Amino acid sequence: MVKKSVAAPLLLDFAHLTVPRGDRYILRDFSLQIRRGEHVALLGPNGSGKSTLVKAITREIYPVDRPGLRFQLLGQDDWDVNDLRGHFGIVALDQLHNLSHEVTLRRVTARELVLSGYFNSLGLWPHHRVKPAQEKHARAILRFLEISHLAHRPVSEMSSGEQRRAMIGRALVHDPGALVLDEPTNSLDPGAVREFRDLLRRLARADRTLLLVTHHIADVIPEIDRVILLQDGRIVGDGPKAQLLTSARLSRLFGAKLQVVRKGRSYDVT
Repeated sequence: MVKKSVAAPLLLDFAHLTVPRGDRYILRDFSLQIRRGEHVALLGPNGSGKSTLVKAITREIYPVDRPGLRFQLLGQDDWDVNDLRGHFGIVALDQLHNLSHEVTLRRVTARELVLSGYFNSLGLWPHHRVKPAQEKHARAILRFLEISHLAHRPVSEMSSGEQRRAMIGRALVHDPGALVLDEPTNSLDPGAVREFRDLLRRLARADRTLLLVTHHIADVIPEIDRVILLQDGRIVGDGPKAQLLTSARLSRLFGAKLQVVRKGRSYDVT
């Protein structure tokens, strides 16, 4: 008897989402499924709806209630945001902006930033009580991210790449099954970008789903096989990266003549 393969359960199951922000719709009749264990890159130009999708995943914004709507995470419609953090670790651009503001007010260290993930804050406050097990876990995360030497250094004295590693550490404290990274290499210098992409590869091999949201083609690391192209709030391509990361498709997506350069399983454009 031949044993049938069983598909992994759905991590994200969205159907017919229409999401407004302000006076216009950003996502329109949007449908997407991602299974646990998949590594997926969501590519699109600025304004295509990428960050709105991240906010829908984190339940910061909600779709319009319309016929056929399905808005499930891990098979559930309703979530307490605090419970979601145990399943989805988020590192988003607005968090990095908030971090920049916080570190100008207080000398938050890398250790404190990682531990603050337990308290949904940016850094520790006097009323926070850190348990020994949490301290131990934070040290292990700092080692995994190769920033143990920064544990007691103020975040304000770190490079942008080091700050982002610490922010990923904050997202990892709950050991989430999925890690969502929104434009993680923006504003990094070339050396920091290369190091950060190496880190992305380690994260992808660490037995959790990786959802990478970016407009940089070179961010699509070899471990990511599925690519989704987003334009004007709609999916215009979804499939294996070898089929979607072509010069013709990406030129149409970004509205510029682009030439794809492939080296092994890595891609870039000129």
